[in-house]
Amino acid sequence: MSNNETIYNKRMKVADLLASDSSLLSILQRLDIKLGFGEATINELCSRYGISVELFLMICNIYSFHEYNPHIDTLDKNDIKSITTYLRASHRYYTTVCFPAIHEGIHTLVKELDEVSRKLIDKFYDDYDNEIINHFKYEEEVVFPYIEKLMENNRPNDTQYRIGQFEENHSNINEKLNDLKNIIAKYLDEGYSSPQRFELLNTIYSVENDLRKHSLIENKLLIPLVENLENSHE
Repeated sequence: MSNNETIYNKRMKVADLLASDSSLLSILQRLDIKLGFGEATINELCSRYGISVELFLMICNIYSFHEYNPHIDTLDKNDIKSITTYLRASHRYYTTVCFPAIHEGIHTLVKELDEVSRKLIDKFYDDYDNEIINHFKYEEEVVFPYIEKLMENNRPNDTQYRIGQFEENHSNINEKLNDLKNIIAKYLDEGYSSPQRFELLNTIYSVENDLRKHSLIENKLLIPLVENLENSHE
């Protein structure tokens, strides 16, 4: 799917955008866009908040359309900073909203379980929590500072780091979350099919999908743009 095959465009009203896909509300939250935008179009809202409308539309399209393939030739160096700002905001969203919701759901569910099942689920979640925190920490402490130095035309001479290393070692942050989901959905005894179990699964599916989009933004937007920047410095 190419850019012009999606239904989103800069003349579209923001209210209509959200009506077409309510999950895009979380994008507004991460970009610190306030509600109460009235009849504003996407272009007007992006201008009001100093956001690249092309980038905003790409992020929305990545979230809404499974086969969307962004064309980064419409983006430039300035959009890299906007992308890293968005990714940092996503990290905060996951750690303050999404993961606490999963943790609370697990805490409620395990009260019903036998000791073996309880320990199994606790271990899987603890392993996942450690993995995701390390993943975000690597991005915050290694990847993003490297990109910022690169954008300042000040690539460190004492490092051979390149963004390709991030791409090669980009861990699948959904793998353990998928394992946890399968345990809850497939392998717990039917006697534990409580409303809490269904609610927790709904939360996990939602977070899993959002994290997949997060990875696509990194792989389809950030990494290619940074590679172009690296090449321009050589």
